[in-house]
Amino acid sequence: MSSSSSRPSRKPLLYAAGVALAAVTLGVVSWQATAPDGRPADGSGAAGASATAPSAPASDPVAGLKALARRDAGDKLAVGRPDAPVVLIEYSDFKCGYCGKFARDTEPGLVEKYVADGTLRIEWRNFPIFGAESEAAAKAAWAAGRQDRFTAFHEAAYAEGSKEKGFAEARLLELAREAGVPDLERFAKDLAGAEAAAALAKDREEGYRIGVTSTPSFLVNGRPLAGAQPTAAFTDAITRAKAEAEAAAGARK
Repeated sequence: MSSSSSRPSRKPLLYAAGVALAAVTLGVVSWQATAPDGRPADGSGAAGASATAPSAPASDPVAGLKALARRDAGDKLAVGRPDAPVVLIEYSDFKCGYCGKFARDTEPGLVEKYVADGTLRIEWRNFPIFGAESEAAAKAAWAAGRQDRFTAFHEAAYAEGSKEKGFAEARLLELAREAGVPDLERFAKDLAGAEAAAALAKDREEGYRIGVTSTPSFLVNGRPLAGAQPTAAFTDAITRAKAEAEAAAGARK
């Protein structure tokens, strides 16, 4: 999406006060690197009875957001050690041009430098905000992940010129083949299944709950970072977060 995107969609923060305070205090609601003209037509992302807030106290909003890191060894939408000192959470949309720029220009270097040495874990959250094709691509990425091909699908879908081809059903199958998904019949079934819809809803609800209204948006150990910024912004944030984590670990000894 170009930088000429119109004003962002706003989602009511009808959740626990601690999360609302975290969003306001840290400026999460102002994440506007790129934003949609309106909310998803189906109303996805609205507050629901099942939504829950992080358990951290409202007086410590960074800790509340940091607690969103799942650190699940079985998470198919993550790379890096579950016990890495720094977790970068990325809320992104496959139709978002800035998300693609980050995926091509910045993310590979972070993986090579920080994931490889155990410093960083990256957890992706599907946050589709540009309509039905965004949602379909998010579900397809999840389905590819079921066969351990999420990273390859992610790379293919964010390749230069990919989003201009759209994400209709035939295109998603083409991307799955390109990503090396071994069982395309299972991929198609998973893509259309209830589990994919539930996983998408979980990620999107989390984003809306903390005030995310645009993509790409990031949390680095609970500290927001907006947009496809220069690599230096991410390396600085990771270095700081690692130092804080090491200091906290030392204090506990």
